[in-house]
Amino acid sequence: MKFTSYQKAVIAILTFLQFTVILDFMILSPLGAALMPALKISPTQFGLVVSVYAVSAGISGFLAAGFADRYDRKKLLLFFYVGFILGTLFCGLAPNFHMLLAARMVTGLFGGVLGAICGAIATDLFEYELRGRVMGLMQTAFAASQILGIPAGLYLSNLWGWHAPFLMIVVFGSVAGVLIWMYLKPVDGHLHLQAERSPLRHLTETVKTPQYLLAYVTMALLTTGGFMLMPFSSAYTVNNLGISMAQLPIIYLISGICAIVIGPMIGKASDNFGKYRVFIVGSLLMMVMVVIYTNLGITPLPLVILINAIMFLGVFSRMIPAQTLMSAIPSPANRGAFMSVSSSIQSVSGGIASVIAGLIVVEGANGSIEHFDTLGYIIVGVICVTLSMMYMINKNVAMKVETKP
Repeated sequence: MKFTSYQKAVIAILTFLQFTVILDFMILSPLGAALMPALKISPTQFGLVVSVYAVSAGISGFLAAGFADRYDRKKLLLFFYVGFILGTLFCGLAPNFHMLLAARMVTGLFGGVLGAICGAIATDLFEYELRGRVMGLMQTAFAASQILGIPAGLYLSNLWGWHAPFLMIVVFGSVAGVLIWMYLKPVDGHLHLQAERSPLRHLTETVKTPQYLLAYVTMALLTTGGFMLMPFSSAYTVNNLGISMAQLPIIYLISGICAIVIGPMIGKASDNFGKYRVFIVGSLLMMVMVVIYTNLGITPLPLVILINAIMFLGVFSRMIPAQTLMSAIPSPANRGAFMSVSSSIQSVSGGIASVIAGLIVVEGANGSIEHFDTLGYIIVGVICVTLSMMYMINKNVAMKVETKP
């Protein structure tokens, strides 16, 4: 099966949209060094600015779930994307801490739902046999934001101040919004399948459906690994592995380029060889690499780059087939609500994982990160649990696909 020209355009537009949303989320942390003295805020206040996005995104996922299947998905996407762009604009214009905090809250409320809507649109428009490739291509938005967006944002920040990267995202986002409005056709097939239910009842039924509960728990556990390692990865790389701050961008650049290449390949492999088979390979690879990575000492730069690239291969080999399998679970009438709740749970579980990791690791006298290996062993245990849970999900999806008329 091949993509039509319209389907290719939809993938490009949704990936570009995802790029702007992910970049908005990721750009704030690197801007901390410039933003804190400019607004005269403390590290605690800056941490609040960073975390309020995830909290509001988690809340908005639950609030939007009851309405997610009651409207044309194109209109819903435009509504939340316009809100996201306005929130990002307010971030760029914020004159003080309180205004920036409020702007990040608004951005999270609208931006936190966009990934779920994009996932619902992709699921509506693409057959299950093509969905692995679609998810793989859309995952390149993360890598592109890392190797293109963040360096460009930091460059603009050095030229014109910390406001400039947010205004850059507004410009990119406006272009994406126009493309959605002009080229995306209405996505309203699910409206003909709707039963007369209130938004609250639609939400509660989506949350309580037994086959959905397994998917929610599984997705929460899949999110755990990244959020446990990510907050401390830079400090661990510098203080434990002996990599200088000047060399860090090289690691992110090469890893990001590898991720752009790997994503589509993993998506195609999951379509050709089976989603769960690719998930198993990725999980086994991830368990080995996490144990190696979290137990490293002083390590040469080329080896650190190689290990990071292989870890990206493991991460993508788990997330892409997992997302593809998850997309086949909900019925079209409940797809938007299911993905909104799932997105919300990912945000909340990611925050909880970061807090747990912060309670485990400690900073040594020389600045090194201690007990990082403990995080690795916890992640290996979680991966073992998700392997069995994904087995059950794969079995249920296989039965559903086989009985599809």
